[in-house]
Formats: sequence, structure tokens, C-alpha cells
Amino acid sequence: MTTENMITANMTTATEQNNRLNANHSNIQKKLMLSVDKLSIVTDAGVVLVEKLSYELTQGQTLAIVGESGSGKSIASLALLGLLPDSLTVSGEVQLADVTGMVTLPIANNKTRNAALRSIRGQRIGMVFQEPMTALNPLHTVGKQIAESLRISGVAKKQWHEKSIALLNDVNITDPADKLNRYPHELSGGQRQRVMIAMALAQQPDILIADEPTTALDVTLQHEILVLLDNLKRQHNMAMILISHDLNLVRRYSDEVIVMRQGQTIEQGPTAAVFGQPKAEYTRSLIKQDFGQALNLLDDESQQSTVLQVSNLQVQFPVEKSLFCGTKRWFDAVKDVDMILQKGQALGIVGESGSGKTTIALALSQLLSNQARVSGQIVVNGQDIFALSKRELRSFRSQIQMVFQDPFASINPRMTVMQIVEEGLLVQGVNKAERQQAVMDSLATVHLPAEFAQRYPHELSGGQRQRVALARALIMRPSLLILDEPTSALDSTTQVTVVSLLREIQEKLQISYVFISHDLKVVRALCQHIMVLKEGRCIESGRSEDVFNNPKHPYAQQLLQASVI
Repeated sequence: MTTENMITANMTTATEQNNRLNANHSNIQKKLMLSVDKLSIVTDAGVVLVEKLSYELTQGQTLAIVGESGSGKSIASLALLGLLPDSLTVSGEVQLADVTGMVTLPIANNKTRNAALRSIRGQRIGMVFQEPMTALNPLHTVGKQIAESLRISGVAKKQWHEKSIALLNDVNITDPADKLNRYPHELSGGQRQRVMIAMALAQQPDILIADEPTTALDVTLQHEILVLLDNLKRQHNMAMILISHDLNLVRRYSDEVIVMRQGQTIEQGPTAAVFGQPKAEYTRSLIKQDFGQALNLLDDESQQSTVLQVSNLQVQFPVEKSLFCGTKRWFDAVKDVDMILQKGQALGIVGESGSGKTTIALALSQLLSNQARVSGQIVVNGQDIFALSKRELRSFRSQIQMVFQDPFASINPRMTVMQIVEEGLLVQGVNKAERQQAVMDSLATVHLPAEFAQRYPHELSGGQRQRVALARALIMRPSLLILDEPTSALDSTTQVTVVSLLREIQEKLQISYVFISHDLKVVRALCQHIMVLKEGRCIESGRSEDVFNNPKHPYAQQLLQASVI
């Protein structure tokens, strides 16, 4: 089946799923699976992280918990499994269905909690964590990690291989026998997420907690994963708690919804009622997030200088090596891509997982490994960067800066914000007084208080860390800024703030952006031009509004359709 047909099928399946949701659930006996009454979580300092959260979960039901970063939605679910640090005080009552009726779980942090909840974790309540690359062990193969879950659930060793294949088939992974021998880094984002789901299903839980299961996935994969979870939930007669900040997905794939803010329950009820007639002003603001419009810079394009010109860019990675003959086979990650970008303009690059978006970003930044084979021409401010020596490239790098997808992974946790932001100037030999003043100016540009300079990354929220990463790039005064999924891990409220900030910086400093994202709302709100990638090729490009309003290529049409379903 072609990618286009698969996307169409997934969209059709999703639509049918939505239409059948109520009918399916009405046929399932409404057995109470979980009862949470006045769950509260408080820090040692007396800060309330979750306040009196209450809900009931029945068999076959999907309960969505939504809210911005720091609202308490994830820790409220971790508390059910006793996975919070002892420094947090947990109170309230949690009851789980058993053969004898409802059994109270010991959630309070005491010495007996871990032993008592050991049989609950995984076997009764399974969890799919937010970032599979972090949650999966990079040193073990997929097969070994699934086998560990099967061992815990009491499956005989001789059945591990057969059961693992069956589980990967259940989560729609192609060629499962091959994937069992692979390591997490050898899989795509969607495949890693499916492996996490397979590991959770291995122990046949009654309840599945999916914590932001689609955060870093492109729009078509998001729907695939949630359709998959909903189908698996019905097949196994499970109940599901879906934690997300993506209201579009929550609206389509849940029965009940809880809206949280700063630990409090702002609104709660059937999904259709909450979205149809939200009672709280905060809920209304979440539903009607306005990303604004991209700056109208198209009229003066002819007067602006060209910052970036790419011709026939090709990137290949080795996939098969021989001890004596060297590399025998290459994979074409990027094929004959051209692009041009004027000063102060923004180009959005979109496409599904594995389409080559990030590879292009790394090629533009000259950050690809030595094993990659790169050809074509990349000209930045009139300079062919492939013609630069290593020494010349080192000084030229200040003109091209990159902001990575995960700010917590890309900034050093042992350094203060001051040290992180000033690092580039330190390498260039700028004196201390000038460096510190430049840091303060850069923090002001990204709207961070001066006192944040002495904080460490773990003391900041996700949005604040992304601003630090942006300040680190801006302090070098680049003419080209490459942003790789800078808003994917942020809640919608923070996304709006970051997009507004990027627009402001674009207008004020006349910086050109290459903006890579799977979130088409964000691309439309920031970029004057757009390029759609598929399997390493540019299949459509042009002015953003032209492509959004009248896409020509069938794949572009389906990709844009998926974003608004």
C-alpha cells in the first residue's frame, strides 16, 4: 500500500472510529475499573502540585487529562503507580477493580508502598511514557526489552520470541522479526512509540496510561498511534487514561475529559459537552488558541538580499558495510533538494517522520557525521560552505545557528543559564564584561528575567528552557537560524507564546528562519514560504498561503487535511 493510500485509510479509519465511539462503548458493560477520590500531591515546602483530583474510569472508556506544562496531569497518574519521589506527600483514596471488588491502593509514600504496588505496575496498570527514546534502554535490543516484560508477566522463556512477534504485529510494525534485533536508535519515532505500546501490552494490563504518546510525531503518525491505541483498548477490554496537551486529538479520541491548571481541576465532563459548551474561561482559551498570522514580508522580497541558496542537495547514509570492500549500500535520505531564502523571511519544512527534514537541517548546519555522504551546493550569504576549511568553518558558524527539538537534552544540565548562553562568545575569545552584557541583552530579547542567568536548566519550565536555547543561538547574531521542532514538546499555551516571540525576533532582528515542524498550525503562523517533503524529495513548495489554500500534490493535500481533521 502506498503512503498516500495509508494516510487516506488512516484518516478514514479515524473518522469511522469517531462515529462508532459512542456505539462501541455503549455495548461494553460499564464495569468500574478505577476510582480516584481527592488525590492531592504536596511538596516538602508545602506547594500544592495536585489538589483533590477525583474521577472514575470504566471498562472501555478513555479519560483524557489535559492542561499546560506544570498543571499536574502527569504526576497525578504517576502517583497511582507509586512512581513519585518520597519528597512529595500523596494523599487521597485510589481504588482498583479486583475479582473480589474494589481494592484500595497504598499511594501514600511509606515503606510498604513499593512492595504493595509492584504487582500493580505493568500487570494491572500499564504505562506508555512520553519520550520512547528516553524510556527505552539504548543498550538492549527491542527483543530483549519486550522479553523482559513477558518474563515479568510469567510467560515461559520458550514462548518469548513467538509472543514478541505477535505483540509487534498487534501494534502494526512491519517485518517484526527484523525489528526484534534492532536497537532503539535504529527505529523511527513512530516505531519506537509502537514498541513502547507493545511492551505495555505484554503484561495484559486492565488500564493503560498513555502519557503524551504523540508529542514528537508528525500529524499522520499521531492519528495512526491513537487509532491503534483505541483499537487495542477495545480488543483487550481495557480502559485508558490519555494525557495530552493536544486538544485536537483529545477531542477525537476520548469519552471524558478533565482540564487541569496549576494542580486544580478547572473543568470535567463528557468530551462532547466540554468542547461544545465549555464552562470555564480557561477551557475556552485552550480550545481557541490563536497562533496569529505570519508577517507579511512577501511584497519586499525583491529588495532583500539572499541569505540561503541550496542547489541539488543530496545526503546519503551507509546501510551496509563490508570489512574488506567498505560501504556496499547507501540510503538516500535527501534527494536533489533546492531552496532559496531571503533576508528576514521564514521557510517552513514539513513532512512525515523519516522524510528528511532534520537531515536537511543538520546538512545546513554542517553537523552531519563523517559517515554521511553530502553533495550539492549550500551558499550562505554568498559563501559556499562546502568550500570552507575546518578553521574557516569554525569562525563562519556564528552566521548559522541551530535550535534543537529538546532543550533539556541540548543544553548542559550542570551549567547555569549564564554559562550556557555565553558559551559561543567564550569560544570566540570575547572578554567577560562584554559576554555578561551580551547574555543579559539576549535574555531580554527572549523575555527572560535577568535573575534567570544564575539558574540551572532543571529549575526552568519547558518553555523557559526553549527560550534559553534560543538566547544561546541569538547571542551569536546569526543571519540564518535553523529551528528543528522547537515547539513539539510544549503545551499549546506555551507554543503560542514561543511562536509570537519568534515572529517578534524575526521582525526586529531581520533573521531568516528555516523552521522544521510537524505542527502545520505553527508553520502557517510563522513562515512566509513552505516546502513539503516526502521520502527525501520536495514534492511541493511555494508561498505558505498558496500551498495551504490550494495544495497541488495529492500527498500535500492529505497531509494538510490530516492537520485539520
